[in-house]
Order: sequence, then C-alpha cells, then structure tokens
Amino acid sequence: MNRILVTGAAGFIGFNLSKLLLDQNYKVYGIDNLNTYYDVNLKKNRLKILKKNKNFFFKKINIQNYKKVFNYIKKNKIKIIVHLAAQAGVRHSLNKPREYIDNNIIGFYNILEISRHLKIKNLLFASTSSVYGLNTKFPLREDRPADHPMQLYAATKKSNEVMAHAYSYLFKIPCTGLRFFTVYGPWGRPDMALFKFTKNILANRKIELFNYGKHARDFTYIDDVTNIISKLIKIPAKPNSLWNSDNPDSSSSSAPFRIYNISNGNKITLRNFVREIEKILKKKSIIKYLPIQAGDISETLSSKKKIKETIIIKTPTNYKLGIKKFIDWYKNYYKIKH
Repeated sequence: MNRILVTGAAGFIGFNLSKLLLDQNYKVYGIDNLNTYYDVNLKKNRLKILKKNKNFFFKKINIQNYKKVFNYIKKNKIKIIVHLAAQAGVRHSLNKPREYIDNNIIGFYNILEISRHLKIKNLLFASTSSVYGLNTKFPLREDRPADHPMQLYAATKKSNEVMAHAYSYLFKIPCTGLRFFTVYGPWGRPDMALFKFTKNILANRKIELFNYGKHARDFTYIDDVTNIISKLIKIPAKPNSLWNSDNPDSSSSSAPFRIYNISNGNKITLRNFVREIEKILKKKSIIKYLPIQAGDISETLSSKKKIKETIIIKTPTNYKLGIKKFIDWYKNYYKIKH
C-alpha cells in the first residue's frame, strides 16, 4: 500500500484529497498546524471524518519546524508528498505579509530540503492562478511568463515554483506545481466568495461585490481538482526532451519539473454566480457594490491544453451543480432547515 504525505490535511483541498486517496487505498499521513486563519472547528470536523479510516494518520505539525517534519516523514518511510499547507488568501496578504513569508517561503524551503535528503520520488505542490497577475492574454497558459504578481500571496507562490525548479534541477527531485483556479465546493473555506455569499444571504445581511460585480472567475469544483491530483500522483514529472533553452517554456524543463493549470476552463461572472446562489436558496441578496480592491485580479480563464495532453480528465462539473452541492452541504453542516 502506497504511503503519501498530505500537508495541510485539515484544509479544504487537503481534506478532500485525503478522502479520495483513502478511497483509492493509499495510506495517508496528514500534517497541519490548525492555525486560526479561519474557524478551527471546521478543520477539526474535517479531521474527524478522515480519522474514521484506519489508513489515515494525523500529527499536528507546523511546516516551519524542519526537524519535526523531517522526523515524521523519515519515520513513516514516505516517498510521495502533496504539499498543500500554506497561508492562503489574497486580501489577508495585504494586512499580514509576514505570515506569507514564514509559511509559504520558509515552510516550502523545509519541504524541499527534506525532499532532497530523504530522496522523495514525487513532490506535488500548490501554486495559484494568482501568479498570472497582470497577464491579460486569455486563456492563461502555463508556458507563458508569469512574472508580474499583484500581491505578496501570488509572489510567494511564484517563488515556490522557482525554488522547486532549482531543487529539481540540482537534485533530480520530480516536482509538479499545481496552479489552482478558484476552487469551491463542500467543506470550502469561510473566507471564499461562495461561503460568504451563502451565509450572508441566509442571514439577510449584505453581500459585497467588488469591482462593482464585474469580476469573472474560472470557478473549479473540488472533486475535479482532487481527481486530477490523484492522477498526477501516479506520474512523477520527467525532463522534457524537447525543452529549448533558447526559447524556454516556463512550465517544463530539462529537469524533472512541470507546472499545470488546475481549472474548469470556463469563465463565470460573479453576478451570474450570485444569481445562481439566489435561485437555489430561493432568496434575493442585498448587494453592496464596491470598487476593485488592491491586489484583486479582475478575471481569470485557464487553458486546459497542457493537462489534457498529460492525463484523461472528466468533463468538469457545471458551476450550477457545484453551487447546489455546496449549499446542500452548508445547510446540513449548519443544521439549517431546507
């Protein structure tokens, strides 16, 4: 039975991925520091579900603690890592930048050093669509430069990609970077739009639409994300024999390194997203329109060409179905009468 480490196992994507991997008969070793960025009870309740499976093992560890992480991986003879632990959130990075340096730079450096010394056979790590920053040539493609981030969160994630390439090149560690595009669904984060909108509409409170509601996002359903990651786990990155240093493709390398967009591949306006929430809740929202915030990207739309060349992927979940599944979970979790 394959052993795999999932960092950030109590997080939104980490929890859902761990659940899928357990269903696929992996032994999953989860670590998480259970920080207070959002409701810790939500994280603990995710872990309660995972701990019902005898093949899930959890330890509360901060990835900034090199020695503890190293010893845990060594002791459990782990050779595959999916690194999802990070300080998330675009807006939070404007107020608490140091948390992003400590978690996303120092923490990831620790994972890379451990991967080097323990000869990890496959390292997959979370990046973000936010790395595309000022790019406006849609759909956004991995082989184009992404060197103009608009906030520190994106800058730390782009740094992770560059750091991973250096370690991949020097120590032949197979590294796969995952650029997530606005992941949503059951057990999602309370700081994300769908969670906030649902909560406020049900409570008859205003919802805030930045950029006067003109934002558009490539919303990606959680099950589509975890399905793709589970397939990439089975095929570690290899050097690209066609990689040309005179015309470098930034998403691959002569080293065992690659970057993928993990996305739906469709653009939905925030206004349409809200309309669908209203329709399912059978309740109108009270909207407060606000100007675009510092660091906000006005729209995202991903190319899926590269991922389709690597694995067979299912038809993505339609956002209307994805929203319904989230709202069903939300009402059940918070015991709201249907």
